[in-house]
Amino acid sequence: MRRAIFPGSFDPITLGHVDIINRALPLFDEIIIAIGINADKKYMFSLEKRIFFIKENYKNEPKIKVETYSGLTTEFCKKLDVDFILRGLRNPADFEFEKAIAQTNRKMSTIETVFLLTSAETSYISSSIVRDILRNGGNVKDFVPKSVTTN
Repeated sequence: MRRAIFPGSFDPITLGHVDIINRALPLFDEIIIAIGINADKKYMFSLEKRIFFIKENYKNEPKIKVETYSGLTTEFCKKLDVDFILRGLRNPADFEFEKAIAQTNRKMSTIETVFLLTSAETSYISSSIVRDILRNGGNVKDFVPKSVTTN
């Protein structure tokens, strides 16, 4: 069984994340959306809300699971017996950052990182931009799934 973890804070999940997940579905038998917990980070949305946004968006997709974790992603992969980490790339800066992490992860384990390029329609979307729009009273309906805007 080919299983992948798609790690992130998903604060909130965006249409960019959804694009990567949906395009990865044919590649894997199961995708675990792994919400990382970092005690030092200030989140806009509670962990419960972030879990809800994802589960609600994928309620009809049996290949999607949602988990939370803290610590190293590679250790979480080993714990769940997952061989792949899924990552999305929006631009060259993302590639350089993610490449260094993937190479480090590969040195520490046998876990492979699979990169997918975001579609042109979602490549500019980031959770930080969405949070900034929300903080300033803007409408984010074109940047996030309905599960985020209706709750």
